[in-house]
Amino acid sequence: MNNLPAILPFIQELTKQVGDRLLADFEQARVAIAKDDGSLVTKSDRWADAYIKAALEKEFPEYGVLTEESTQTLGNQEWSWVVDPLDGTTNFARGIPIWGISLGLLHHGTPVFGYVAIPPLRQNIYGWSDEHGSAAFFNDILIHLPEVAPNPDALGNYFFSACSRSLEKMGRSKFPFKLRMLGVASYNILTVAIGSTIGAVEATPKIWDIAAVWVILKAIGAIWVPLEASQNIFPLELGKDYSSRNFPTLVVSHSQLLPMAQVIVKPFNTN
Repeated sequence: MNNLPAILPFIQELTKQVGDRLLADFEQARVAIAKDDGSLVTKSDRWADAYIKAALEKEFPEYGVLTEESTQTLGNQEWSWVVDPLDGTTNFARGIPIWGISLGLLHHGTPVFGYVAIPPLRQNIYGWSDEHGSAAFFNDILIHLPEVAPNPDALGNYFFSACSRSLEKMGRSKFPFKLRMLGVASYNILTVAIGSTIGAVEATPKIWDIAAVWVILKAIGAIWVPLEASQNIFPLELGKDYSSRNFPTLVVSHSQLLPMAQVIVKPFNTN
């Protein structure tokens, strides 16, 4: 595929269809059950998973499709989709209106296109990055990181996004910034891209949580640091089962903030 933006209309329509149905489900009673790993799943997750997978397989018959709720092994195809049909299931099931749909396109195991829709907030964040160029958008408006980084000595009015498992891992009670926990791994990280936060940390994201957002953050030049020693996340290994693989991750908006953030997440590398 030599023209990644050309797939955008199809993905926008697909996520709109799925988002409209999920919004309707969200307004009704939601019943969630626990999966083997302790996370929650609803009928809406499984419907969205099947709907997106079928649509992608019809539109891109030669591409592989890895999804959270069905096929969790990356195929051997040159191109593969990685899908989280409902990121933030616990929020969805408990009536908290922050949850999303995430689709990432991999070429030889490396993301080149990502699209994340947050239907309750009417937000769509997407981007691409390959040898032909990079770009990222928030509700169809081109986004860039601010040219000047926040002063590391004056961060009291800036936000940093973390998951609850990250706080336990870091073992801290005080931080130089205000913390926010949103409960949606992809959106936690994307708050850096849209300028809501200066950084984010996720302790246990799966590949379907990060495949789409990785390329968006790359397109705008944010700093992405895997929190496992000597680990390069991409390219992924073709034919591998990623159902139980975590990818602890730190993201910051500017390199000037990285030393401070690395001190804060240092316990990740010692446990």
